[in-house]
Amino acid sequence: MTAPLMRSSINSLPLINQGKVRDIYDIDDKTMLLVTTDRLSAFDVILPTPIQDKGAVLTQIANFWFDKLGHIVPNHLTGIAPESVVSDPAEKAQLARRALVVKKLKPLPIEAIVRGYLVGSGWKEYKASGTVCGIALPAGLQEASPLPQPLFTPSSKAEMGDHDENITLEKCAQLLGKELAEKVARISIQLYTEAAAYALTRGIIIADTKFEFGLDAAGELYLIDEALTPDSSRFWPAEQYAVGSNPPSFDKQYVRDWLESTGWNKVAPGPELPADVAQKTADKYREAYRKLTGSELPR
Repeated sequence: MTAPLMRSSINSLPLINQGKVRDIYDIDDKTMLLVTTDRLSAFDVILPTPIQDKGAVLTQIANFWFDKLGHIVPNHLTGIAPESVVSDPAEKAQLARRALVVKKLKPLPIEAIVRGYLVGSGWKEYKASGTVCGIALPAGLQEASPLPQPLFTPSSKAEMGDHDENITLEKCAQLLGKELAEKVARISIQLYTEAAAYALTRGIIIADTKFEFGLDAAGELYLIDEALTPDSSRFWPAEQYAVGSNPPSFDKQYVRDWLESTGWNKVAPGPELPADVAQKTADKYREAYRKLTGSELPR
């Protein structure tokens, strides 16, 4: 078992950006190296405790979905082996299972969120107004009820440390243009619908998810970043699902619940996680991979 990677150090390539979880390095004018670390963020704060193999789980789950859903929309993968873009053995060792060489694309200024169940902020809004992101829903729904149909509810992209904000479909059209906004909505719902149907056969309900898209120089749309992972989605174990309550999930909810119990004010710096909380979270990530793919995470 390799040591957790809290921060990558690829000195042979220029660092473009360091996000909450991913470190991005410049390769050339067409490609870049994306390294998914074992960092964990909760409530938009990066916690000081890494989660063993989290980066590998996220990368391998995303690769699984990129392959399965590639007929719907192209993605940012190049097929270039990450280890081939560095020569130093110490740098190569950081990339195994957790890195990708991806196309350089222009990211869209929105996050494409699709909701299939009434939960989280959507449930709070529905209780108050009978709507989710301003979209009217039938009366009488309960927490965790399946929605009559999946909803596309985009959000703005916040700066590091800030919270994303839901935006209207009209605002999305203003940001992207009407034609592109409609295309993103249609593809997002198709991706979610096909993925959710498959995941259900593996005992996982995908309650909601977030996609990101980018454009190439010719204006072609690509799926980028990650797709349908425990970090970008709400996964529920199907056998524990019941309308009326929020099931335990395969994502960061275990950590969030522990953080809520500590009285932490959700302002950086975040607290260190106890060893058992970090281990149980790592186990949840691995379980999500195993359930979805039917195999153990490659060592």
